[in-house]
This record gives sequence, C-alpha cells and structure tokens, in this order.
Amino acid sequence: MKHLVFTVTNDLSFDQRMIRICTSLSEAGYKVTLVGRKMGNSVPLREEPFRQKRLRCFFSKGKGFYTEYNLRLFFYLIFNRIDVICAIDLDTILPCYGVSVIRRIPRIYDAHELFCEMKEVVTRPAIYRFWKRIERFAVPRFKIGYTVNQPIADAFKEMYSVDYGVIRNVPVLQTLNIPEKKERYILYQGTVNEGRSFETLIPAMKQVAAQLIICGDGNFMEQARQLVADHGLEEKVIFKGRILPHELRNYTVNAWIGVTLFENKGLSNYYSLANRFFDYMQAGIPQLGVDYPVYREINNQYPIAVLINDLSADSIAAQLNRLLNDERLYQELQQNCLTARTVFNWQQEAKKLVAFYSTYSSKNT
Repeated sequence: MKHLVFTVTNDLSFDQRMIRICTSLSEAGYKVTLVGRKMGNSVPLREEPFRQKRLRCFFSKGKGFYTEYNLRLFFYLIFNRIDVICAIDLDTILPCYGVSVIRRIPRIYDAHELFCEMKEVVTRPAIYRFWKRIERFAVPRFKIGYTVNQPIADAFKEMYSVDYGVIRNVPVLQTLNIPEKKERYILYQGTVNEGRSFETLIPAMKQVAAQLIICGDGNFMEQARQLVADHGLEEKVIFKGRILPHELRNYTVNAWIGVTLFENKGLSNYYSLANRFFDYMQAGIPQLGVDYPVYREINNQYPIAVLINDLSADSIAAQLNRLLNDERLYQELQQNCLTARTVFNWQQEAKKLVAFYSTYSSKNT
C-alpha cells in the first residue's frame, strides 16, 4: 500500500479541500497522511479515514513561523516512510522538494492558487520577491502537479513549462432539502483575507435590509471588525469566526444569498475559483460574484449568480437588493443551482484525482 503524504500550513480541522482529497485517496486504497500545524486555538481533530499529524511551533506568524515550520516539516518528512510527497501551495514546497531529492521519492505539486499573485503578496514588494524566488526555484522542479482551473494551469505552463492537470475544488454532492427561510440573511464563508472586497461589502450593508453573516477568519479580520464599528453596523454584520465544515453547511443551506467577491489585484484573484462559489451552488442559494473569466465561463453554462465588475459599495448594495427583492430572478438562479450541482461536485472530480495519482504516484518526478 503506497503512503501518500500531503503538507499544509493550517491546522487541518477547517480544510475542507484537503479532507475531501485525502478521504478519496484513502478510499481508493492508499495510506494517506495529512500534515499541518498545531495552533493555540486548535480544536480536537475529528476522526477521518486518513492519518492527521499536527506539528507544534513556537512562532505563530511571519518569517519566524515559516522558517520554523518548514524546518520541523523537513525533519518530520525525512524520518517517516513516504512513497509519494505532495506539497500543497508554495509555503510547504521547499521541505517537500528537499526530502524528495534526498530520499529519491516522487513529488507532486498541488497549487490551489497562484500564490505569488495573491493581493497580500503582490502588493508587498519585499514579500513578493521572497516568494517569487522560491516559486522560480521550486515549481520547475515539480514536473507533475495539478491546480483548480485551466487559466492557472496555463499560467504555470507559460511561466515554468510545467503541464499541470486540473482538478476542481468542489463539494461532495449530498441530498439537499431547501428549508423554509424566515430570515433572509447574506452569507460570506471562507477566509477573511485581504482582497475579498470587505472594504466595500461592509459599507454596502447600510443600504441592504438584511444581515451579513461572516463565517471565517484570516489576515483581514481586525480591519473588517473596525469597518463594522466605523459604520455602526454591529447589528447587521455578524462575525461567527471559523466554523467546522459539518456545522458550516447548516449556515449555508439556510442563507438567502452567498457572496464571492475578489478585488482585481493580482492574477490569483482574477483567475480564482473559490470554494464558496461551489458551496453556495451545492446549497441551492444564488450568489453575488465577480465577472472574472472562470466564474463567467461557469455562469454562462448555468446562470447561478449575479456577476459584477463594479465593486463599489453602491453597486454591491444594488445587486444584493436585487437578489432580495426580485423573486423571479431568484427562483431562476436557484433552479439553475439545482441543475449545476449535479455537474460540479466532488464525486466527479474525485475520479480524476484518483486517476491522476494512479498514473503518477509510481513515477520519479
């Protein structure tokens, strides 16, 4: 039985994407270990069909954390039996590369995004140069990999001449019973990071007769809370923090509208395909999104969202109010969600994932 090891920098509990990937590969007959970090506020791990390992670090953020975590990860990997090693995004790629070379085992790169093109990286020249050097060194040495959509795969091919596959990050198709919704609230679920348009989404809520529920945490949380206070929206914008995946679904299916907004700063945002875009689809709730290429392509096939280019507070408020008040539009988008969810789901993507690892797990990459 081949042992696949996947590496991330989060604490595992809330990483729906990696839980899906590791579960599917475990069910396909692989021994799977997912390695992350133990944080001060980490909740106990739920039992999964794969092994989970969390590394403790003294530092919790910044250069100190990344240096310490990568060293701890390297020594963990070097002293454990591994048949295939998979780096998840750029922040764990160096120890995975080093161990794969020393131990002569296949290595695979799983790129959830264009890491160097995220707003929090691309808008900080020193940080951008640091991560870009790592990317230029490491990615060409990972000849085998996959990412979440074709534009990102094309970008890697253009930059580094690597031919990566595409495995979409979509939810598991589950039985759906749309509940009666007495409260029409708007939901943002996911990482509360820079570049997610909170600077205009939060002020927009002054013009919208509904609550905005935010389920998540991230590097923009402090600023988001301050925006709520500055605009006197404490009763209309509610922060729930990080919610475990099995609990988050309840918030999603009971929402009236989902929100998937990104500023057009950095190719990672422009070519993004956010988890929540599909989570809302699977829950049968229309959403407000951005008119960027990948979202537009899917929405042209199955109109499930109102897409906008203007991310001003007035524009966001106008379209949220449209979704709240235009019953005919809402019902049309909801019915399209119910059709699209049978096409875009993990049961379909898992087949491609298992085929990918079956093909490449025995190769010297």
